[in-house]
Amino acid sequence: MSPFFFVEILKVMSEIIFETKRLYAKKLTADSIFDLKKMLQDPRVMYAYEGIFDDEMTEDWLNKMLWRYDEYGFALNGIYLKTTDEMIGQCGITMQEYQNSLVHEIGYLFCTDFWHQGYATEAAKAARDYAFTVLKAPRVFAFVRDTNTASMNVARRCGLKAIDIIIKHYRNVIMPHIVFVLTQNEWSLLKSQDQST
Repeated sequence: MSPFFFVEILKVMSEIIFETKRLYAKKLTADSIFDLKKMLQDPRVMYAYEGIFDDEMTEDWLNKMLWRYDEYGFALNGIYLKTTDEMIGQCGITMQEYQNSLVHEIGYLFCTDFWHQGYATEAAKAARDYAFTVLKAPRVFAFVRDTNTASMNVARRCGLKAIDIIIKHYRNVIMPHIVFVLTQNEWSLLKSQDQST
């Protein structure tokens, strides 16, 4: 095999933020815009956002993630299938305001073709672990719209528990959100139970 092949493999491996059995996460780049449009312009994916993003909103979304990489060192990542290197979603940690402070939040969004296959939970658990092990987060949150049952189920599968309700205003719509949280101590207990089974 060509030495250039191995160089490319090493380059891809060095860019991986976290990985699971089936998936790996890489930072979004300017080239991610086409994959993001497939996702953010699908009404089924974007129902919790009250509709799709147009091209300008999609570019703004990407630019916000790129700014977060510069500002915090992390944000939502592209999630790729190991078998095909296809980007099938986004997942990662962002800083969000809650009770007048910034907290680590797990975010996840997946293309509809890859729903109901466990990918969101698999990626979200890896992002949760990344937050606790690499970012040393004391707590990890998820803010989920109260109509988004699927996302609530992902948060619960990651061990997060509902503790509060907050109101967000988006596109002139009042959106109650359930606040889920997991502390580092609770996460450590979860991990030790997983290892003992």
